[in-house]
Amino acid sequence: MDNKAKISRIVKSFAAEPVDPAPGESLFESGLLDSFSLADLVTELEKEFAIKVPDSDLVPRKFDSIDRIEAYVASKS
Repeated sequence: MDNKAKISRIVKSFAAEPVDPAPGESLFESGLLDSFSLADLVTELEKEFAIKVPDSDLVPRKFDSIDRIEAYVASKS
C-alpha cells in the first residue's frame, strides 16, 4: 500500500461521513474533518509513518487535503 492509500485510509477513519475524498479536496471545508479531529489524525499519522509532528505544525492548512498530508509526510521521512 502506497503512502497516498495509507493516508486516505486514515482520513476515512476520522471522517464524519463514509466518503472517498479526492486527493486535492479540502478535508476541512468539505466537513470531513474538523479542528477536534486534527490532533487524532496527526497522532495516527505519527504512528503509521514513524514521524514526529511538532506542535507548531498542528494547523489545519498543513493537513487540509490528502495531497498536502502526503507532501508533509514525505518532508518528514
